[in-house]
Amino acid sequence: MDSFKGAYPSAHAADVESGTQPKIACRQVWKLFGPDPAGFMARHGGNPSAEDCAREGYISAVRDVSLEVAAGEILIVMGLSGSGKSTLVRCLSRLIEPTAGEIDVDGVDLLGAGPRELIELRRHKMGMVFQNFALLPHRTVLENVAFPLEVQGVDKKSRRQRALEIVELVGLKGRENYYPRELSGGQQQRVGIARSLAVEPDIWFLDEPFSALDPLIRREMQDEFLRLQSMLHKTIVFITHDFDEALRLGDRIAIMYHGVVDQLGTAEELVLNPATDYVAEFTREVPRANLLSVASVMQPGESAATGGEPVRASQRISEVAPRVLAGDGPVPVVDDQAHPVGVLTRERVLDMVFGQGRGAGGDAG
Repeated sequence: MDSFKGAYPSAHAADVESGTQPKIACRQVWKLFGPDPAGFMARHGGNPSAEDCAREGYISAVRDVSLEVAAGEILIVMGLSGSGKSTLVRCLSRLIEPTAGEIDVDGVDLLGAGPRELIELRRHKMGMVFQNFALLPHRTVLENVAFPLEVQGVDKKSRRQRALEIVELVGLKGRENYYPRELSGGQQQRVGIARSLAVEPDIWFLDEPFSALDPLIRREMQDEFLRLQSMLHKTIVFITHDFDEALRLGDRIAIMYHGVVDQLGTAEELVLNPATDYVAEFTREVPRANLLSVASVMQPGESAATGGEPVRASQRISEVAPRVLAGDGPVPVVDDQAHPVGVLTRERVLDMVFGQGRGAGGDAG
């Protein structure tokens, strides 16, 4: 667990499989609420404006969203209440029916799946965890965790063995026979996570799973989540309204506003190059020193034959700032193979951390 402490770790990002078919792909997905969404979409050529929706009394919870999630990636979806983030994730799992668009899961057309195929996908490929733990109060921890396997028809001995393994995995060994009322909030959340993992899903949907927990337990659950991901390598779509949580957990972040994905990218991309005023405001209070890497702030290609001992491009600014700010001249920057790649100046650090600097590399320097 210690390997995930520190600033905003990206150790899990290396586990994302690149160059392969995305695990989840959605294209031009819409979800409208109103009397005849399909007819309304058809009347407006499949692309109604926000003004069209307002004029005819439709609520556009999700508007023309296209994105992909790679195998092993943690994609964070965030936004204020009413932004459409929970609706989008429910569309991706088809808990609610999209009005229009395409959704592929492992190459399978999710919207074209019949009831039986959809049930099988949910039972064997998708795990879901929500803010409301929804534990069965009359069943023990072990029985709650084993319940999805019972639904699948797994025999009692096998599902008990699997449940015991998962209970130990989430750190609840010794509490197998407790009832939910005998557990703390954090422990109940672990049971919810264990239950979703019992069927060994490839894809994990989590809708603000830690938001009801107090800050200390929430931090512990984030550590636990990262520990599990380092072992299980799931493809994860995680909803949160907490940017600090998004920074700790995500490989990429999608920021939603009025049903639209305003911007999708890494945390550094969102902070350094916000695509809209809304994203700029949303990320304004992010503690940059803990987020930004030296690579994102340095001036690349400059002479590195100065400044004494170099810093690494992969280090966080918070790690190197004391030394850079205490010096008079530029500090050399090297990559992980000790090759010179640029310099980091005192002015650049001050501008990017405490000022309003935007843009990667030396654009604002």
